[in-house]
Amino acid sequence: MAKRVMKPCDVFLNHRSTDTKKTVSTLLYDHLTRVGFNPFLDTKTMKPGDKLFEKINGAILECKVGVAIFSPRYCESKFCLHELALLMECRKKVIPIFCDVKPSQLKVVNDGKLSGEELRRFRWALEEAKYIVGLNYNSSKGSLSDIVNGASEIIINNMIEAENEEQVMMEAHQNLPIAL
Repeated sequence: MAKRVMKPCDVFLNHRSTDTKKTVSTLLYDHLTRVGFNPFLDTKTMKPGDKLFEKINGAILECKVGVAIFSPRYCESKFCLHELALLMECRKKVIPIFCDVKPSQLKVVNDGKLSGEELRRFRWALEEAKYIVGLNYNSSKGSLSDIVNGASEIIINNMIEAENEEQVMMEAHQNLPIAL
């Protein structure tokens, strides 16, 4: 049986499924896939039998760009906050999209189920994300097509920047003198 070779994830889409799966998240995934990228979207990428955190954490570690799609119920999800915290801890380039929510409205919901460490990590990650220039989308006034096209263009430009930086680092490493 031939092994299926999976391309590494280059864009990780962090979102709350109940809020954005049928709109921004899936449309952005489809658009990025059509232009040749390998985005990670849990509902499209994961298959039965996949280990949840192993697959998600692996995709975050290998991606070049993370897209945090914030929505009204985003902060109620421990999974969303874990993914955001890991993106921030790994110092990934994160592009926030604020869908029907303002950055100032993002607050960790402490339902008593989070450990002190999780609470600290999640609050820190949200504070970091609030101060990254992002895109705003109001579903009652905005065009879904405009937000997806605009976000795709920004993601593509960030991917090009990341690849250029990676190339410069590789060339610099190759030019280092060899110690004897």
